[in-house]
Amino acid sequence: MSEHQIGTKCVQGGYVPGNGEPRQIPIIQSTTFKYATSEDMGKLFDLEASGYFYTRLQNPTNDHVAAKICALEGGTAAMLTSSGQAANFYAIFNIANCGDHVVASSTIYGGTYNLFHVTMRKMGIDFTFVSPDCAPEELDAAFRPNTKAVFGETIANPALTVLDIEKFAKAAHAHGVPLIVDNTFATPVNCRPFQWGCDIVTHSTTKYMDGHGAGVGGCIVDSGNFDWMAHADQFPGLTTPDDSYHGITYAEKFGQAGAFITKCTAQLMRDFGSIQSPQNAFLLNLGLESLHVRMPRHCENALAVARYLKAHPKIGFVTYPGLEGDKYHDLAQKYMPQGTCGVVSFGFKGGRTAAETFMKHLKLAAIETHVADARTCTLHPASATHRQMNDQELESAGITPDLVRFSCGLEDAADLIADIQQALEQV
Repeated sequence: MSEHQIGTKCVQGGYVPGNGEPRQIPIIQSTTFKYATSEDMGKLFDLEASGYFYTRLQNPTNDHVAAKICALEGGTAAMLTSSGQAANFYAIFNIANCGDHVVASSTIYGGTYNLFHVTMRKMGIDFTFVSPDCAPEELDAAFRPNTKAVFGETIANPALTVLDIEKFAKAAHAHGVPLIVDNTFATPVNCRPFQWGCDIVTHSTTKYMDGHGAGVGGCIVDSGNFDWMAHADQFPGLTTPDDSYHGITYAEKFGQAGAFITKCTAQLMRDFGSIQSPQNAFLLNLGLESLHVRMPRHCENALAVARYLKAHPKIGFVTYPGLEGDKYHDLAQKYMPQGTCGVVSFGFKGGRTAAETFMKHLKLAAIETHVADARTCTLHPASATHRQMNDQELESAGITPDLVRFSCGLEDAADLIADIQQALEQV
């Protein structure tokens, strides 16, 4: 469906039913698949034939939905995971091993920061965190001989910094490594990172793609543009035989278009099993069918809320890349001219106490750890998602104690503003 517009891909991408087959993607709720002979199954284990043998690795429902997301991003291969955290872990661990190093933006989501800074460091992978606003020279200095990837978020959660994708891609490629970008907040409706030099995209499909708080999930999409064999010494897991999988050399057998995702499936999903359930994949597909319709409304509501807050005397700052005068407005116009996301971050002149008071008096907006949903939800990150960080780490992540993340849903903007107004009256 490469010739179709993105809205058509949202509705019909990834699955084309044959004559008399189900119009909706079937839910294949089965752990295993039957074969007539051991030889038939053996071909699957040798990756000599396509098919399914155990849902811990792959499932046809998941693959249809992954194919849709792949088409939306303009990639060559994709896979679903059990969560966005799993997607980011797999994307890094697929190419970085114990003793390796990764460069990452410092303003990434708190859960991802903790995954990298704490958990993956225990596995022997080191991370250097750089400001997304750093000069090219500072970014270049962060690389080491053992650097395997660069990681950032299109729009950081909840700092709402916009990644200069071209700058980070240029630096990554100059050092012979891929750029991995989490595109959760922008979605491919508003930004397609591959067009700007990104190599691998990840998503928490739990957010806008699902859009209704129904199912947790993640996705990894490969652009097929990074030449693994040209950097064979850097990525032996892809360019030398895999002794744990019949001696297959992924980059040789599956080429640039399929090596990364095939290895991630055959090796990491096999061993870790963080697969998305077929039921959740089905629900995700329902959300994807309206993604191109919902995203403009999210952005419209967020801009109205941001403009209201900007003019309010009790508000100390407002961060929204779609807002005129925002620090990242120019970058947002470059990479996301049709809109950014539905999330607004703001802080109070009265500090943390004012933020906590405001949160207590909201009526329409629900306090949730969730974000990017059809229903408006809000969070005080310093008390929740980022509470494991100290003040210095919070500052590096673009979080202040008074910051509130406000995710505008699909309600009427006038009602959202009225709810904010009545809560501000209590501050």
